[in-house]
Amino acid sequence: MVNQVNKGNQQNVTYTNSKQQQLSVNKDNAATAVQNQPTASTKAAKDSVNLTPQAQQLRGLHEKAEQSSGFDSKKVSELKKVISEGNYQVNAEKLAEKIAGFEFDLYGKYND
Repeated sequence: MVNQVNKGNQQNVTYTNSKQQQLSVNKDNAATAVQNQPTASTKAAKDSVNLTPQAQQLRGLHEKAEQSSGFDSKKVSELKKVISEGNYQVNAEKLAEKIAGFEFDLYGKYND
């Protein structure tokens, strides 16, 4: 019954958006939509983005970090050499300070 009522009202409607693209819709079958190609004036319009100096600096640092191996290979080779020769000495006081500082940063206080 609804189909009989709507059969008499078949209409084609054309919509135009801000980019001057036309969209034709047949009211009889709303699922059928045809989008026409953009006009020449639409092709000429371009979007642009300007990055702040901070964003440009961050992008540069990101690219530099991606190209880096993540560690100082020269320092690693020097340490390997000293360890293999048996000449590596641990500064116990400096190590204790670093561990205590790490725990303080982690827990917010020194554990007794």
